[in-house]
Amino acid sequence: MDNDTEKNSSIVISEEDLAHEEDILRNSYSIKHWLRYIDHKKESSNNVVNLLYERALKLMPGSYKLWYSYLKLRIKQTSSLSIFDPLVKDSNNCFERSLVFMHKMPRIWIEYLQFLISQCDLTKTRRTFDRALQALPITQHNRIWPLYLKFVKSHNLPETSIRVYRRYLMLSPEEAEDFIDYLISIERWDEAALKLTEIVNDEHFVSKQGRSKHQLWTELAEILCRHPGEIHSLNVDVIIREGIKRYVDQQGKLWISLAEYYTRSGLFDKARDIFEEALANIKTVRDFSQIFDAYTQSEEKLIQIRMNQENLSEDDEIELDLRMIRYEDIIERRPLLLNNVALRQNPHNVEEWLKRVKLLENKPAEIVEVYSDAVQTVQAKQAIGKYYLLWVKFAQFYESNGQLEDARLIFEKAVTVEYVKVEDLANVWCEWVEMEVRNNNFETALKLMQRAVSIPTRKTSYYDQSESVQNRLYKSLKIWSMYADLEESFGTFESTKAVYDKIIELKIVTPQIIINYGLFLEENGYFEESFKAYEKGIALFRWPNVFDIWNTYLTKFLRRYKGSKLERIRDLFEQCLEYCPATYCKHFFFLYAKCEEEYGLARNATTIYDRATKKVPSSERMEVFNIFIRKAAEMFGVTHTRSIYEKAIEMLPDAEAREMCLKFADLERKLGEIDRARAIYAHCSQICDPRTATTFWNAWKDFEIKHGNEDTVREMLRIKRSVMATFNTQVNFMSAQMMASAFHQQDKEQNNKMNDLENIAAEANQQTKQEIKNAVQFVKSDSATNNGNKMNETIIITDTANPDEINLDDDEDLDAEQSDGDEDENGQSSKTKLTEIEQKMVPKEVFGGLRNDDDDD
Repeated sequence: MDNDTEKNSSIVISEEDLAHEEDILRNSYSIKHWLRYIDHKKESSNNVVNLLYERALKLMPGSYKLWYSYLKLRIKQTSSLSIFDPLVKDSNNCFERSLVFMHKMPRIWIEYLQFLISQCDLTKTRRTFDRALQALPITQHNRIWPLYLKFVKSHNLPETSIRVYRRYLMLSPEEAEDFIDYLISIERWDEAALKLTEIVNDEHFVSKQGRSKHQLWTELAEILCRHPGEIHSLNVDVIIREGIKRYVDQQGKLWISLAEYYTRSGLFDKARDIFEEALANIKTVRDFSQIFDAYTQSEEKLIQIRMNQENLSEDDEIELDLRMIRYEDIIERRPLLLNNVALRQNPHNVEEWLKRVKLLENKPAEIVEVYSDAVQTVQAKQAIGKYYLLWVKFAQFYESNGQLEDARLIFEKAVTVEYVKVEDLANVWCEWVEMEVRNNNFETALKLMQRAVSIPTRKTSYYDQSESVQNRLYKSLKIWSMYADLEESFGTFESTKAVYDKIIELKIVTPQIIINYGLFLEENGYFEESFKAYEKGIALFRWPNVFDIWNTYLTKFLRRYKGSKLERIRDLFEQCLEYCPATYCKHFFFLYAKCEEEYGLARNATTIYDRATKKVPSSERMEVFNIFIRKAAEMFGVTHTRSIYEKAIEMLPDAEAREMCLKFADLERKLGEIDRARAIYAHCSQICDPRTATTFWNAWKDFEIKHGNEDTVREMLRIKRSVMATFNTQVNFMSAQMMASAFHQQDKEQNNKMNDLENIAAEANQQTKQEIKNAVQFVKSDSATNNGNKMNETIIITDTANPDEINLDDDEDLDAEQSDGDEDENGQSSKTKLTEIEQKMVPKEVFGGLRNDDDDD
C-alpha cells in the first residue's frame, strides 16, 4: 500500500458514508457499488479517493475497470507536479502494481508509457517499452510501435533509434521507407543506401507512399552520387550500371549520376571516361543532349576553377591548356557524336550514313571505312531511305578521286545486291552507265546497257516478288529508256530502231516513248515508219493516254502531206473522233475543221463544227458556237449564221442562251432587220426574269428607244409584265408546294391533325393552279408592225385589276388609224397624230429620255 494510504488509514467515516459502507459490506465484490461510493467521495481529498480505490482493488485486483480509472486519476493528480515530486514516484509504483495483473492490457501499457515519456526518464522509458513488447502478444504490438518510434525520434539518439527501427522492420518490413527517410534526416547515407538497395532488389516490395521502383532507383542514385565519401558498404559503379541496364528511358540521368559520383570523389579523369562511355552507348537524342550538356558543363567548371587560381605554376598552365584543347575537341565532335547516336538508334538509316560521310569531309580513309560499314550494316529490306545511294555514292567517291577501276568494282558488287525494288537496281545500272559516259567510255556504256537489259532464260513478271530483282530488270522502263537514249546518241539507226521495237514488244512502252520513237524516225527521214510507230502506240493505249499520240500523229501528218492525202487525213480524224471522250474531242474537231478549211470543203468544215457542238461538254459548248459562228461568217457571210444562232439558243443553258440572243439581236440590228431583232428579244424574254436579268431588259429598252415607237414600247412593257407575272406565279406555286411539304412533315409528328393539314394543302394547291390558269393566257398576236411583218407569239396579261396596265383599246385604235392611213377631220394623217403623241411622251431628244412605265413597276 502507498505511503499516503498508510497515513490516512484511520480516516473517520462520516454519517453520510454509512449507507455506502453498508452497501460495500453487503456487496464487497460489486464494482458498481464501489464506483458509486467513489463517485460520492469525488469531491473529497485525493487521499480519501485513493484509499477507496485501494480498498476496492485489494478485494478485486483483476478488475481492468477499477485499475484504469484509478491510474487515470493518479495521472490527473500529478499533471501539475514536478517530475521529482514523491507523488509521481507513487504513481509509477501504482502502474507497476497494476501491471502485475494487467500486463496483457495494451491500454494500461500505453498510459504508463505516455506517463513515463512526460517524465523524461529515457532509460526507464525505453526499458518499459521493451517490457511492454515482451508482455503483449504480437498482434498488439502495432499499438505500441508508433509511440515507441515517436519517442526515439524525438530525442537525439541515432544509434538507439536505428536499433529500434531495425526491430520494428522485422515486424513491419513495408515501413522501410519511413526508416530510410529517418536515416536521410540524420544523414546516415551509407545505411540509407543499403536499405534502398534492399527494397529496390525486392520484387515483392510495394511502396506505401506510392513511389515506383524507378523513383526509388533515382533516389538511390542521387544518394550514391552526392555522398561518395560516406558510402562504404556498396559498389556504386555496379549499382548505377545495373540501373542503366534496367531503366533504358532514364539512361541519361543515371550516366550523369555515375559521372557526378566520380567527380565528387575527385576522380576527374574517371568521370571524363564515364561521359565518353555514355556518349558511346546511349541511343536517344534526349539522353545525348543531357549527357553532352553535363559533360561540357563539367569541363567548363574544371577550366574555370583552374583559371581562378592565382600564381599558376608551369605544370598548372600546361594542364589548363590541355583542358582547353579537350573542351574544344568535345565541341567540334558534337555533330559526329550525335550522328553516332542516330545510327545506334537505327543502323539502317541511309540518310544518317550519308550525313556521316559529309561530316568526315577531307578524311578519305575514314570515309572509305564509313561506306564499307554502311553497305555491310544496312539491310535492303529494313533500310530507311534510298539504299542504292550508298553504293552509288561509294563508287562516285572513288571516281572523284580518279580511281575508276575501284569505282567499277563497287558497281559490280552493287548490281548483285538483292534490292527490294527493281527501280533501285535500275538506278544503279544507270549511274554506272552515266559514269562511263562522263569518262567518254561510250562503247563500255553500251555494253553495260546490253548486260542490264539481257533477258533471262526464264521470263518473269515485273511485279513477281518471289523472283529476284535481277531477273525482273529486263522489264524496267528506266533501263530501256536510257538504252534508247544511248543508242540515239552513240549507236546506229538500226540498233536504235531495234531497241524501240524491243520496248514495244515487251509491252513496257509509254506514250512518251512512242512519241520519241516517231520523232527519231522522222529526224532520220523515215516518215511512214514514224506514222506506223504512232499507229502502234494508238493500238496499245486507250483514252486519255492516247491523246498525246493522236495529237502528235495528226499534227505531223498534216505538216507532212498537207492536202495531198486528204481522204487519208479524213479517215484518221474519223478514227480518232470515233472513240474520243467528250472531254478531249474539242481540240481534234478544231484541228479537223481547220484542215477542211485549208485543204477541203467549207461545207465539210461547217459540218465538223456542227458535230463539235453536239459532242463537246456543255461547259465548252459556248466557246465552240462562238468559233462556229465566226468561221461561218468568214466563209459564207453573216446571214448564214442565223441558223447557228438559233441552234445555239436552243442547245445552250439559259444564261448562255441569253447572251447568245443578245448577240443574235445585235447582228440583226446591224443588218437593218429591226423586226427580226425585236422578235429575238421577245423570244428571249421568256427566260429572263426582270428581277435578275436586268442586262437583257436594259438592252431591249435601249433597242426600243433607238429603233422603236410608242406601240413597240408598249408591247415591250406588256411582255415584261407578262414575264414577271409568270415568274411570280411560279414562285408562288413553289412556295405553296413547300408549305404543303412542311405541313405534311408536321403531320407525321402529330397524327391527330393529319387529315386537316392534308385538306389545307390540297385546297392551297388547287387554288394556286386555278390562279395560274386564270392569270395567264397564251394568245397569238396578229397585230402588224411598221414593215408589215408579224410579231412572234406574245404573252398577254388578262388581269384587268392591274392599275399600271396600259390601255390596250387605245393601242388598238392607234394601230387601226396607223394601218388605215386615213386623215382625220382636220386633215392630218395618222402618222402626224402619232408624231404628236410621241412629242407629248418624249422630250425633244430622239427617244433619249423616253419615260417608261416599267419604272413604276
